Amino acid sequence: MTASADGAADIRVLVVDDQILIRAGVAALLRAAPGTTVVAEASDGEEAVAAAAEHRPDVILMDIRMPGLSGIAATERILAAAERDGVPAPRVLVLTTFDLDEYVYEALRAGAAGFLLKDAGPHRLLAAVAAVAGGDTLFAPSVTRRLVEAFAHRLPTPAPPPPETLEVLTGRELEVLRLTARGLSNTEIAAELVISEATVKTHLNRAMGKLGLCSRAQAVVVAYESGLVTPGAGR
Repeated sequence: MTASADGAADIRVLVVDDQILIRAGVAALLRAAPGTTVVAEASDGEEAVAAAAEHRPDVILMDIRMPGLSGIAATERILAAAERDGVPAPRVLVLTTFDLDEYVYEALRAGAAGFLLKDAGPHRLLAAVAAVAGGDTLFAPSVTRRLVEAFAHRLPTPAPPPPETLEVLTGRELEVLRLTARGLSNTEIAAELVISEATVKTHLNRAMGKLGLCSRAQAVVVAYESGLVTPGAGR
């Protein structure tokens, strides 16, 4: 993030959508909002990858279904490039028409920080951008859990890391990961385990670091695909 004229941190945003009216509308809304700067716009995945490398945005609003390189493939390339170059990875917030969408699931699997419906109102969009920029990743844990449950069992192979990699986690880290995947918020996990919210965040961040994951949503996907949580088991 960069500092604005009043000293506050500006959130640098890249807007990606192949529909010009949607892209222009979102960009205009963000430009009018205090605390955000639209550093670039892109109309497809290839342009998004190039713009992300050039401008190093904090947040990318990424359409999923685009001609040519999809938003999923673009997300994978952008996050891989950030890791390769040793720079902070942008937080990718995918834009979708349907919440229970297999493309959204694949985007979360690729490392997107979360998703937002395209019909969300202006206040919801701005709040979502601020949330992911601040490190939050799940705006509706229960919706993400339903999404993962709907598609996790369809995959023939587990997502990386493989199940045995979970052995690097401590018992408490496994428990926090399991409860996260079941759709509990940090507050609910803290109450369940009788620990503080800060401790919950610490355990989850350590688990994600050990597993090489870049978002909480991706951690949920891995928990299901590794068998740590069974689809349909509920909370």
